[in-house]
Amino acid sequence: MFTWTYTTPKDFNDIILISDGESLTGLYFTGSRDAHKHQLEYTKKTSQPFQESIDWLDRYFAGELPQFTPKFRLKDPTPFRQEVAEVMLRIPYGHVLTYQDIANKIAQKRGKPSMSAQAVGGAVGWNPICLIIPCHRVVGKDKKLTGYGGGLNNKYQLLKLEGQDMSEFTWPKGGHDS
Repeated sequence: MFTWTYTTPKDFNDIILISDGESLTGLYFTGSRDAHKHQLEYTKKTSQPFQESIDWLDRYFAGELPQFTPKFRLKDPTPFRQEVAEVMLRIPYGHVLTYQDIANKIAQKRGKPSMSAQAVGGAVGWNPICLIIPCHRVVGKDKKLTGYGGGLNNKYQLLKLEGQDMSEFTWPKGGHDS
């Protein structure tokens, strides 16, 4: 396993990339609330997955929509987590869905009358490859900024970078770092 630190623009925390040498297996912000999940010993080394990911991140942070997706692999997702990841991958750049929107899409696909938005929230929170699997584009009811393991300030800045009108979003009661 290999790791690389990507230096982001000033409004964001830096990003840690993890690879098995063939595919990207992790991408998360330093200081994220889930960072402890990733604190393993890895060799710091460049690899093809990192080179592709760095190129993607450079374009993304330059305000472009990258026209390719770096090769990534989700490690042992449950079928439900895989399903939620597939919905997130279809959220267009500059758009958002709510947890309930995703629950409704999956319920409809499964032919069920409803599905839990809370269950979707758990699957979104599990996402080990942020940005590329755009969990930052998932928001709470009434465009509430909530549920981002990479930190709400990063989520805010990512949505702003993608051209969202940030006056439409609300913060949780605890403020910007909740």
